[in-house]
Amino acid sequence: MADPDSALKRTVLIIACLSSFIVPFIGSSVNIALPTIGKEFNIDAVTLGWVPTAYLLASAMFLLPFGRVADIYGRKKIFLAGTVIYTIGSLFSALSISGLMLVTCRVIQGIGSAMTFGTSMAILTSVYPLEERGWAIGITTATVYSGLSLGPFLGGFLTQHLGWRSLFYFNVPFGLVVIILVLWQLKGEWAEAKGERIDLPGSVLYPLMLLLVMYGLSLLPASSGIGLIGVGGIGVILFFFLEARTSSPILNVQVFKHNPVFTFSNLAAFIHYSSTFAVTFLMSLYLQYIKGLSAQSAGVILISQPLMMAAFSPLAGRLSDRIEPRVIASLGLACTCAAIYLLSFIGDQTGLPYIIFTLLFLGFGFALFSSPNTNAVMSSVEKRYYGVASGTIGTMRLIGQMFSMGMAMMIFSIIIGKVSITPKLYPLFLRSVKIALVINGTLCFIGIFLSLARGKVQRQNMEK
Repeated sequence: MADPDSALKRTVLIIACLSSFIVPFIGSSVNIALPTIGKEFNIDAVTLGWVPTAYLLASAMFLLPFGRVADIYGRKKIFLAGTVIYTIGSLFSALSISGLMLVTCRVIQGIGSAMTFGTSMAILTSVYPLEERGWAIGITTATVYSGLSLGPFLGGFLTQHLGWRSLFYFNVPFGLVVIILVLWQLKGEWAEAKGERIDLPGSVLYPLMLLLVMYGLSLLPASSGIGLIGVGGIGVILFFFLEARTSSPILNVQVFKHNPVFTFSNLAAFIHYSSTFAVTFLMSLYLQYIKGLSAQSAGVILISQPLMMAAFSPLAGRLSDRIEPRVIASLGLACTCAAIYLLSFIGDQTGLPYIIFTLLFLGFGFALFSSPNTNAVMSSVEKRYYGVASGTIGTMRLIGQMFSMGMAMMIFSIIIGKVSITPKLYPLFLRSVKIALVINGTLCFIGIFLSLARGKVQRQNMEK
């Protein structure tokens, strides 16, 4: 007789893997299509950066609030609604008639992604026991990197032969398959915080402060940008003050205060994604502008990084079930740091083999960090906090990615200005890329020490 728990775990893993594939695929494929999108809508480099950043910003703004709503009202409900919204956003992104409409539709996609990302990982953690969790997270992470792997290659092919709109059309059937599977196969509901109230002030203040800081970064060095960042910074302080005094917060500050594994794992994740996400964005533009490659050829080169991620993530996840996650994750950060510094030496005469090698090395470091770090976060909290923990690690990822893009757009704005990138501006563009990579490498170096400071996950579990 079939084990019902085994069937449920298998169903949850399939749904988590499918949803985990869709989101990174569109993210990495859109980066390849940015020059084509910019040309069609005639938008400058800074505005072009908002095509991926609007999605990240919306995801980051709503991930924690929806993580808390899912804990209270049911993770399956929120996951299903998010998949529907994401699929609708994909369809209308493909139908966009202007840069503004595309950015708006990317916001809709981001809201849907915020509802699915945290809940899928929380459901996965709920059904898999501690001794199998690292493996399950490793498999899911591998599908994330599979999406990242196919994104540049398939995205470049589709952009070159069918146009950039085909990237968004490609997402629609995947979304429909996930919706059908949830309605047909996913039985039960998970709501460990049922009956608790929603933190309305925190849910409003949190997205607002992120919006102010991010938009302020894009306006630098103007005084209005500094002002918005300052107001957003005050909002951050007020947010933590309110959350520490709320009985049912969207962000449990006490978990950070009394759980060093949780705190430093999340800080390491923030630093890691802050230092790595813009690399693909920068290298996509570099390969097409400076090296003169087509979208398809650039995609073939960029695939080297996520291929290494997909290949080694399950192994890293399994190792983190047996070896302290901080050891593996810290080694991954060290590899990532070295790879980014190596990339900062690129120029207009840099050979493609050097670029491919450094991207492979970067992907290896990324794989060693991600799965063990996620396992450390989810294994350091009680079951009723799985949604919050999943939402928090996802938020660190998204805020890190958002901050990474914000820094890149800020550097473009200061060095190039709000103009389209033309051959005359290529030297300034290359200078911007090199500065951004040096800053990213330095951030990653700092992250190594945060990762080492987290403490032992196994001891944390025994003390609960």
